[in-house]
Amino acid sequence: MKTSKLYDVIVVGELNVDIILNKMASLPEIGKEKIAEEMSVVLGSSSAILASNLSTLGTKVGFIGKIGNDSFGQLVISSLKSKGVDTSLISVSKHANTGATIVLSFDNDRANVTYPGAMVELTLDDIDEEVLLNARHLHFSSCFLQPGIKKDLVKLFKKAKNLGLTTSLDPQWDPDENWNLDADIYQYIDFFLPNTSELIAITKKETLTEALEAVRTENVIIAKMGTKGSCLYKNGIQEVFPAFLNKHVVDTVGAGDSFNAGLLSKYLEGGTIEESVTFASQVAAISTTGAGGTGAFTDYFSVMELINNKFRQ
Repeated sequence: MKTSKLYDVIVVGELNVDIILNKMASLPEIGKEKIAEEMSVVLGSSSAILASNLSTLGTKVGFIGKIGNDSFGQLVISSLKSKGVDTSLISVSKHANTGATIVLSFDNDRANVTYPGAMVELTLDDIDEEVLLNARHLHFSSCFLQPGIKKDLVKLFKKAKNLGLTTSLDPQWDPDENWNLDADIYQYIDFFLPNTSELIAITKKETLTEALEAVRTENVIIAKMGTKGSCLYKNGIQEVFPAFLNKHVVDTVGAGDSFNAGLLSKYLEGGTIEESVTFASQVAAISTTGAGGTGAFTDYFSVMELINNKFRQ
């Protein structure tokens, strides 16, 4: 869908690098040392992986976030720029280093340890209303890692809706496991994009169905279920979409963020919700064919070739 807006999507969120350790015999144990056969240092963070892959899919993306004045920050900027993301809105902290996440990847799961760094300094004051006016959609990820802006998240989403943007939120994991998310925000979210564990924790329910029904919203919830697919909840009706499974998984880092990228890409092109979820599942599968959350996304045509030849319906 053609638009005169400068950005199709403004992504607001955390920025860090991922130090990924792969091919481990098991996850670490206290007092013991384990061996990883592979290591890579790549662009990390839910927000940045989504932005990078979304841009590769042909969407015009701008990013608002904060980094440190260090080599990790330079890696973040160069990685986003290489995929066509506008990084001119990213600011540099005078006090903190760029965030970093140690990703311990084992089998089809992972364990993470994150140093938040400069991301905690991002606030609502860092977001210019003129930037929002030049965008069609606002996406926010990882609210629990960003206390500086989490307290004003309702204000941000309300402002975006009042300015005519569509919106999406992927809450991601809460390291403190308090799961305090202001319920007033749901009325301003067009796409709520947690995984099942996050949704159950946020709503304090026991089952996925109870959790979906507990979110008081007329908009769309899409709960990601890993290899089991995803569950679309719209107008009180649940619909499960199967996953597109890759038989030779390189790693699963960023698969959920790639799902989000596929969803927004297709939807902003004019696709239906159902078409967008299906495309999101295909893009998530592609993510697992490369190292790190962005390794599989070299260019638009390569991604579409993989979809047509390997992950077709």
